[in-house]
Amino acid sequence: MRCAEALLNTTVPLAREAVGAKFSMSAMLRARSRSLEALGRIAAAVRPGMTQARATERAAQILHELGMQRIWHRTLVRFGSDTLKVFSEPVAADKVLGDDDIFFIDIGPVWDEHEGDAGDSFVVGSDPEMAACVEAVRRLWREVAQRWREDGLGGQALYRFAAERARALGWRLNLDIRGHRVSDFPHAIYNAGKLGDFASCPSTGLWVLEIQIAHLERPFGAFYEDLLVADPA
Repeated sequence: MRCAEALLNTTVPLAREAVGAKFSMSAMLRARSRSLEALGRIAAAVRPGMTQARATERAAQILHELGMQRIWHRTLVRFGSDTLKVFSEPVAADKVLGDDDIFFIDIGPVWDEHEGDAGDSFVVGSDPEMAACVEAVRRLWREVAQRWREDGLGGQALYRFAAERARALGWRLNLDIRGHRVSDFPHAIYNAGKLGDFASCPSTGLWVLEIQIAHLERPFGAFYEDLLVADPA
């Protein structure tokens, strides 16, 4: 059995892959599905002329409308040059989405006591390089996830591969963004660290693969994240 197909195959799981008593894989997959649905609804609500603050407020409203229990990390909506920033960096609340622009959304809601986490990038208007950046970050995520499924690479090797492929595709990978654990809430009690620092092959349904890339010359980038699952469907 490949490690991508395994989940808690031992009676004493690795500490960095520990889960709580209420954990269920079916609940994790439902949380993933509901997060992806929410992400799509939020993206559809973001329009040129919106400020980052207003878009973030609308995202929170949509998450509440869909019935999330709470958030386990704050919601991010970032426009233009702010797509280059990492989670902890401050952004300008009054930054406005232009007619030809790029943005990403990163949400971390809790559904039925399990953590969802989803992020994707989008363009408005017709800037071809921005559109190419969005396509590239999605392609890169798919390629890295497929290497995990087919070859059983560990987290460190996955991000080495991601950096190589990003360069080959003409983009720069931000290696400060290296993925993380999720689980039944709160996963933080397990102190699992970053996926990119995890030498072992990550088990299905427990780790989020994050990819953030930057244009080599222009001040924008793109972000994509999703749960690593053995069956992408």
